[in-house]
Amino acid sequence: MKEGSYEIPEHETESVEFKKNFGKETIIAITAMANSKGGHILIGVDDEGRILGVTLGKETLNKWHNEIIQGIEPKITLGMEKVGIDDKEIVVITVPEAPIKPISYKGRYYIRKNSSNRVMSPSEVAELHLLSTGSSWDSVESPFEISDISREKVEKYIEISEKSGRRHFKEDWLTVLKKIELVRDRVTWAAVLLFGRDERVFLSQASVHCGRFKGSRTNILDDVMIEGDLTKQVEGAMDFIKKHISVRYEFTGEARRKEVWEYPLDALREAIINAIVHRDYTINSTVYVEVYDDRIEIVSPGKLPPGLSIDELYSEEHRSVIRNKLIAQVFYDMGYIERYGSGTTRIMELCRENGLPEPEFRESGMWFSVVFRKDIYNEEYLRSLGLNERQIRAVMYVKEKGRITNREYRNLTEISDEMARLDLNDMVKRNILRPVGKGRGAHYVLR
Repeated sequence: MKEGSYEIPEHETESVEFKKNFGKETIIAITAMANSKGGHILIGVDDEGRILGVTLGKETLNKWHNEIIQGIEPKITLGMEKVGIDDKEIVVITVPEAPIKPISYKGRYYIRKNSSNRVMSPSEVAELHLLSTGSSWDSVESPFEISDISREKVEKYIEISEKSGRRHFKEDWLTVLKKIELVRDRVTWAAVLLFGRDERVFLSQASVHCGRFKGSRTNILDDVMIEGDLTKQVEGAMDFIKKHISVRYEFTGEARRKEVWEYPLDALREAIINAIVHRDYTINSTVYVEVYDDRIEIVSPGKLPPGLSIDELYSEEHRSVIRNKLIAQVFYDMGYIERYGSGTTRIMELCRENGLPEPEFRESGMWFSVVFRKDIYNEEYLRSLGLNERQIRAVMYVKEKGRITNREYRNLTEISDEMARLDLNDMVKRNILRPVGKGRGAHYVLR
């Protein structure tokens, strides 16, 4: 514990929390950070980041430390530092990421999400413990026998892995399963899901439910349940999507014409693989692939694994947190996964290259979804960008007419010339509209 200098962050984050005083909420924040990626708690700072300071007695820090250690289980080593700022003292508690998770406070478990702490569900507690010990649900032994595993499917995996250059096996198929830990004393769930002999062997929820909808989910045009081993589910889902999206052909002078799909198939395939490989199989529901007129949604059971946030998915470099390690390894061996942690980056790049908006990644309740939009110029997406209703009407007008002038915008929205100019310039700055010409012929078109 030493005196020194410390630069106060502007606001709370996933790894920084402000507290006016030490108390129960401080210890909850400690356990939440330890169960996430660690961080710092600043005692004597209000929610706005203003320095209030704290009054410290000779034994104050020792007393706080004892309260923390007595309340949490298992124990972790914390850092406490007295810092002088503007003639006031604050305390910085440094929380390490716990080596064995989860840490509890008086029997309850907390996790850090963005800048808040929330109670973990029993399933999250179990999953976090598995992940922190280097294990995962799919490595748990199932009630099935080796006779329920298809030798033909395993040998096909061996062949494909050899061709991909990622695995070179010399052993027989059963020895291979033991070598990659899909079979131990009994058959693991990963082996069942990947190489089960027939549909009766699989979990009831281990399937992909595909639907084609017109307008809303109540108007169903096509509906298919895809069951079987996991690679079969990937191919079946892709076949369903291709059946319900359009394709055009470009002639490039080569012997074969080029297929141009309205969505990049590689991006959709990557999202489906992610949904199947990283979903929570303890939740009794299927993966959903929903095709609408203007979008495709791929929805998988389970939130993101502990330690991974939505914001990180948009980052080019984020650490990989693998929920089902054995399944992921087999998919990697076969070339279905290019590189751990690169899937979302690749999906975004493919959408940009094909002139589509970046996909949306969402968490809602116990679900994670990826939304691909066919057209950036739709009302829901434009509203999500922060455009007002006048601007959205203008974009819809340009889609129909091909262009819009300042006067047409004023007539459409009944606003002043100055307000119209501000609205239109705002859409130019957002790269939605592009100005064309000057003077009386000036107008705007979609970028």
